[in-house]
Amino acid sequence: MARNEQLIRQHKILQILERVRFGRTLRELQDDVVEELGLTSLHTRTLRRDLEALQAAGIDVDVHDSPRGRVWKLGPRAKQTHKISATATELIALSLGRDLLHPLAGTPFWMGIESFWNKINEEIPEAVLAHYEKYRRTLYVKGIATKTYEKHHGMIKTINRAILEHRIIEIEYARPETEVTTHQIEPYSIALCPPSLYVVARYHDDPTKDDVIRTFKLDRFEKATILDKWFKMPADLDIEKFMNESTGVYLGDKPVNYRIRISEKAAVWVQEEPWHPEQQIKKMKDGRIELTVKAAHHMQIIPRVLELGENAELISPKSARDHLASVAKKMAKLYG
Repeated sequence: MARNEQLIRQHKILQILERVRFGRTLRELQDDVVEELGLTSLHTRTLRRDLEALQAAGIDVDVHDSPRGRVWKLGPRAKQTHKISATATELIALSLGRDLLHPLAGTPFWMGIESFWNKINEEIPEAVLAHYEKYRRTLYVKGIATKTYEKHHGMIKTINRAILEHRIIEIEYARPETEVTTHQIEPYSIALCPPSLYVVARYHDDPTKDDVIRTFKLDRFEKATILDKWFKMPADLDIEKFMNESTGVYLGDKPVNYRIRISEKAAVWVQEEPWHPEQQIKKMKDGRIELTVKAAHHMQIIPRVLELGENAELISPKSARDHLASVAKKMAKLYG
């Protein structure tokens, strides 16, 4: 079982107690937790320790006698509502964040921010809302694709659960122009690279691939089934560092340096909109710049070079330059 199994159980216990009016006995709570977490067994002593840990953390969990036996339930302090207040500036910041999260529409993440946004609107005085509406009309978030993962809602819940519990999932994965294939993977995280969601994972069932961490596009998941098999999280895996090492989602290979020579005209654009937080720029005497950026795959770099047309030249690595040369020849033939 996962190292954070206690935290997962305690969160599930709170979810169960939040939705039941008359509480649960230890046996009833045991059955609920086992069923909802898919556990094979759970001792009532462990459950009691979890409840006591919640009480020690200051959460109002009461226990009292009833005709059904001793019942655990949330006390009045745990259920009381909290008044929410926000300034117009804070509303603007929250609404911009909400706009940026539109690619997550249909997922539990979007439902959370949408629910919070509705609560905010119910609590804010009309004068503050009017002030917010006036200034919000001066701000517009552009470039976020109108994409929804609503049909993946159940699948995302399954993947989230597998990540938290360190459990292997079996997926049916449909790559473009290939047949659907079945794999067992170790899911480590879900990553948003707008406008799409990706699962950061490692193959579990293929010895030729299981040493490499990859990204699997969620759009291509036909099915995801959680298994009664567990994996050990790599001790040295830093998801944030892993994602930042490359310029996009073509992960898996070790990132290498790409050198691109850019014209004086386009140099301003590249400096205004960096390709990567850790890119390096070397200024040349004739006004051009040489950009060095890490990437794990040619297709993280080549499209961006092509965007600049004659204003950019891919210098190295040679394999990427040769690939781009081949693409350029085919384009020249296509356009005559």
